[in-house]
Amino acid sequence: MKIHRINPCKRWSDITIFNGIAHFVEVADSDTNEDIKGQVNQIFSQADQALEKINSDRSRKLSVTIYITDFANLPALNEVWDAWFPEGCAPSRACVKAELADPDYLVEMAFVVAAGEGYLS
Repeated sequence: MKIHRINPCKRWSDITIFNGIAHFVEVADSDTNEDIKGQVNQIFSQADQALEKINSDRSRKLSVTIYITDFANLPALNEVWDAWFPEGCAPSRACVKAELADPDYLVEMAFVVAAGEGYLS
């Protein structure tokens, strides 16, 4: 089976797809001065763009691993999270407290998604 890599570079690919399952990671890349809600909204906006690239949508998320720098931000993250997913479509999720590569990042998310047509083989 073919491995699809979208925007590969030496260190990573924006999206990697194998056997119809897509993997991608998002961090707030437009304004790291935002609070947790702002950074999560940036991540979700970027995730929507990634989903478009692979003919998928929010309802096709399988799992998300959330790396958060401070669990005090978890209630605010959950507020944005709950509003973003369609009813009955929340994926499996893990939430891990972590030190991220850039000290301005408050959160990073690793998504696993069912890709759409064109990425099944």
